[in-house]
Amino acid sequence: MNTFRNPFRSPLFWRLLISVCIANMLVLMLGGLLTRSFIAYSMQQDFDWPALAQAANEAYEKGGDSGLDAWVRQQREQGVDATLYENGEPLREIRVPPSIRNALPDWLSSGHNLALNPWPGFYIAVQNVTGSDGHARQLVAVSSSRTRVPPRTREKILLGVQLGLSLLMIAIIGWWVARTVSRPVEAMRTATRRMAAGEFTTRVDQRWSDKHDELGELARDFNGMAERIEILVAHDRGVLQDLSHELRSPLARLHLILDLAQHSVDPSEAAAHFQRAEQEIARMDRMTAEMLALSRLEGDLPGMVREAVDLAVLVRDRVTAANIDAKARGIVLQMSGEGPAHVQGSGLLLERALDNVIANAIKFSPSSGIVHVDVDTHQQQVEVRIRDHGPGVPEEELDLLFRPFFRGTNAAQASGHGLGLAIVQRVMQAHGGEVTAQNEQGGGLKVIMRLPAYAPSTNA
Repeated sequence: MNTFRNPFRSPLFWRLLISVCIANMLVLMLGGLLTRSFIAYSMQQDFDWPALAQAANEAYEKGGDSGLDAWVRQQREQGVDATLYENGEPLREIRVPPSIRNALPDWLSSGHNLALNPWPGFYIAVQNVTGSDGHARQLVAVSSSRTRVPPRTREKILLGVQLGLSLLMIAIIGWWVARTVSRPVEAMRTATRRMAAGEFTTRVDQRWSDKHDELGELARDFNGMAERIEILVAHDRGVLQDLSHELRSPLARLHLILDLAQHSVDPSEAAAHFQRAEQEIARMDRMTAEMLALSRLEGDLPGMVREAVDLAVLVRDRVTAANIDAKARGIVLQMSGEGPAHVQGSGLLLERALDNVIANAIKFSPSSGIVHVDVDTHQQQVEVRIRDHGPGVPEEELDLLFRPFFRGTNAAQASGHGLGLAIVQRVMQAHGGEVTAQNEQGGGLKVIMRLPAYAPSTNA
C-alpha cells in the first residue's frame, strides 16, 4: 500500500522550513545592522589636524611648490584634499565644493582653527600654522573618503562578519530544531528498549505523544502498539493458564484410563477403556480448537473480510443444519422472520456464532421441546432472538454467562467446556454488535444477538 505523505501537509516539514527562514531573516537583519554600524565606524575621520598642518608647512618650506605638490598627491591617495593658504590665496589648488568655497574667505580671515563635519562622511578643516620663516599660513583640508579601514580590508571584514553570523544563527536554530526532534526520538528509543526488556507497561511520555506533528503521531502509534502488545501478551498468558487448567482433569482421566487398560486382563474391558480414551482425546481436541478460536477472536488476529450478509438467510440455513441434532432429541426448531436483514461482516464468523447459540439452546431444551429462532430488523439494528424452554440460568449467573470456561450450575450435567457463548460474544464485538441473555417467564433462556443494519449498494 502506498503510504506517501504530502510533505506540505507535514507539521515537522513546516517547522524545519520556518526555522531556516527565521535563521536567514535574523542573519540578514543582524548582518545589516552590524554592516551599517561597521561602515559608519570605518568611515569616521580620525585626523590630527595640527600635525597635518605642520607636515604640509614642512613639505613646503623644504621643497617649495614641488614639495607641496608631492605632499598633496600623497594625502589625496589617502582620501584627503589638502593645501596651504598664504595671505588668503592657495599655494596649490584643491577641489572644494562651491558652498564651502564661498564661506572659506571668512573662515580664513577669522584666524580661528576649524574642524567641521557638515554631513556624515564629509569633513573640512582650517588649521593655522606658522613657518620657520615667520610667515603665517593656513591648512585647508577636505575629506569625504578617508576611512579607518581600507576598502579591501573592509570588504573582507564584512564578508567574515556575514559568514560568522550565518554560522552562529544556523548553529543556534539548528541546535534548537535538533533538540526538539532528538528528545522525543530518544524518549521513544528508551521506551523501545524497555519494551524489548519485557516491560510491556512502558509508554512514551504524554508531553511527546501530545505533540501535533509526525513525532507526536509516532509516539501515539508507539503507545497504541505497546498497549496492544500488552493486551495480547496478557491474553495469551491467560489463555495458556486457562487451557492448562482445563486440560488438567481430562489428562488425569486419560492417564487413569490408559493405566486401567494396561492392567486389564479381559480384552473387551481393555477395548472399552481405549474407547473412553479416544473420547477424552477428542474432547481435549475440541476444547483446544475452541480455545484457540476464542484466542484468535479476542486478539483480532483473523483479517476479517467484511461483506454484505443477509442474516435472515444465514439463520435459516443454520436452523436447517441444526435440525438433524434437534430431531434426534425430538426438539422442534421454529423460525420467524423473512428478511431481508442485511449486516456487514464475515459470514463464516457469524455462522459459527449462530451455530453455538442454536446448539446451546438444543442442548438445554427438554425432550420434545421447542426452540424459537426469530429475526427482526428495527431502529437500524438486526436482532436474532433464540429461546429455549430449558431450566434457564440463575439471575446472579447471567452476567458471567459469556465468560470463557464458565459453566452455570444448571449446566453441570451437560457436555461442553464453557467456551461457546464466549466465542459468540467476541464475534458480536468484532462486528460492532452485542449479545445478551435473559430468563423468560414460563422457563427457558433467551439469547439476543444485535448487529448494526447495513444497506448494501444497489450499484453494479
